[in-house]
Amino acid sequence: MTASESGTAAPPARPAPRHGPADPVRLLMHRHRALCERAVDPLEIAAGLEAHGVTDRAAARFRHRDVFSLAEELYARVPRADEPAARPAPEPPAGPEPDPDPDPLPVAPAPRSRFARGAVQLLPGALALATVAAHAAVRHPTRHLVAAVDAAGLLLTALALRLALRHGPLRLRHRPGSRAVVLWAGWTVGYAVYGDWLLAQLLSGGPDVPGPHPRAAVATAVALACAVVPAAGCAHWFAVRGRRGLASSRALAELASRVRPLLVGATGFFLGAALALAVGAHLLFAGAGGPGGRSAVLAAGALALLLFLARLLAVHGFPTAAAAGLGGAAALEAAALCLVLAARLPGLAPLGTPVEILVAAAGPAAVPAVACALAALALLARGLRALAGACAHPPAAAPERRGGTPLADRPEAHR
Repeated sequence: MTASESGTAAPPARPAPRHGPADPVRLLMHRHRALCERAVDPLEIAAGLEAHGVTDRAAARFRHRDVFSLAEELYARVPRADEPAARPAPEPPAGPEPDPDPDPLPVAPAPRSRFARGAVQLLPGALALATVAAHAAVRHPTRHLVAAVDAAGLLLTALALRLALRHGPLRLRHRPGSRAVVLWAGWTVGYAVYGDWLLAQLLSGGPDVPGPHPRAAVATAVALACAVVPAAGCAHWFAVRGRRGLASSRALAELASRVRPLLVGATGFFLGAALALAVGAHLLFAGAGGPGGRSAVLAAGALALLLFLARLLAVHGFPTAAAAGLGGAAALEAAALCLVLAARLPGLAPLGTPVEILVAAAGPAAVPAVACALAALALLARGLRALAGACAHPPAAAPERRGGTPLADRPEAHR
């Protein structure tokens, strides 16, 4: 006998459980399904989530302690997509059988391209040295001729530097904040070349108008131009070892323990190379024996290290931090000049005392040395945290196969 025949109403059916609030990960599964289907490792999913702004604090809202544990669940719950190699190949057209081993298209050998990339990094230093040599070799110098030689050399060196930064390990993808990096980097380099002369003029009561022409720190400029080579080498070494650490790590803590010694090693090696180049340039062009020479060498090394760390952070996806570090150094250098100028006002003479004491003890180059050293330490501390994340080490972009189907999609293509 059914419930209707007995006259009693059947109990209402229990509603199906809703998986919205009880399963918060389902939303991420639908939002990042393409990334999860193509991932071959949970760390690739963690890198994609970090690139989309999912932090450990955001992972807590999905009932996970960190991004990696969240990525592990997504990796386990989302089925893998079929590999491109498993797709059936199209049938060949009817006709005579093609040559089983056709002649491949000519491809440039790897050593030649590697040599070309290295030559591009050598161009700024070589042109800077050539400009100094041309300036010294001008016979019967006149003001206009020397200015033309210097302007041409400066323009060629700047173009070579732009070429070196647009190709190779120091290439910067366009991101928000990149223009600020260029702006503050230009200020710090300009102060390194002319700031010492300007500060000395301000402390002596000048500059007079009309007065002597600005005196450039030629040795510092040459050392910075030559430092592009070790910077590119260290950046390439760090990027390659970082990607290897990402591939072999199974947790974010393990990745951080692998990447941080790499960053410290790359920073130490570059600092040693930059100081060696600064010493050589100052011995060749200016002399580094006195206290002022030593502070100039330290200032060039500190600025080179600051530019290297800022570029490394910008290349790996943190241009805002790079701009903040360079902007801090520029602000300290500008503050020193402003304090000296403000000390000329009645009753404000004590404002210039710290700068005067520092310059009297170690020379005008001590100001950029202190400013750049402090900013470089701040960027190194930031890099030890930021560059230890999975999103800072995307796989290297692979070129499209010649005459075939493109390579499998990379995880960073879905960011």
